[in-house]
Amino acid sequence: MRKKILTSEHFSNGNSNYFFDYCEAANHTNFVNIVRSVYQGDGSYIRSSIPFFQEDLFNLVQALTSLFQSAAYLDSQDKTIYDLYRENKRCRERGIKSWEPEKRPREKMLCLGVEAMSDAELLAIIIGSGTPDETAVGLAQRILDSVDDKLHRLSALGFADLCNFKGMGMAKSSSIIATQEIARRIYRLMEFLRIK
Repeated sequence: MRKKILTSEHFSNGNSNYFFDYCEAANHTNFVNIVRSVYQGDGSYIRSSIPFFQEDLFNLVQALTSLFQSAAYLDSQDKTIYDLYRENKRCRERGIKSWEPEKRPREKMLCLGVEAMSDAELLAIIIGSGTPDETAVGLAQRILDSVDDKLHRLSALGFADLCNFKGMGMAKSSSIIATQEIARRIYRLMEFLRIK
């Protein structure tokens, strides 16, 4: 089968190399080819591959998604729904919802005004949520600690930098970067109006 590789990802583990190629076939349909190549020590390789054709790609993605979701809950399979509920409730009880209402960032902002908020509390509101082990305020403070609590240095952090923090993904990182860009645009507009 003649193919054109459109994009490829790979990783190695010991003598094995794994390639995930997104290809275009001679008939202009697309397929994913998964290849395992094992070094034999004598300069040769044994290769095996499995192609997933265009009509199967949706099912492949669904199967992998289901597999990863199931794997994430493997250690929970012997637990009842009630056990999982209690664990989730304990996590909530350790989180911001367990704090006195006037100490919770959103409620504090409503009651005392934005001026009463710490930088970590403001950043926590932008982030929106923490992790089961850490509140949004704790996560925000960890990010601020990394820039010595200097907000102007926070603006130098990009997606990759923010996503390096445990508990930060693309959504939370996007919120921070979007907020910073809005602040920059407001500042530029104010400077422009001041000059005029």
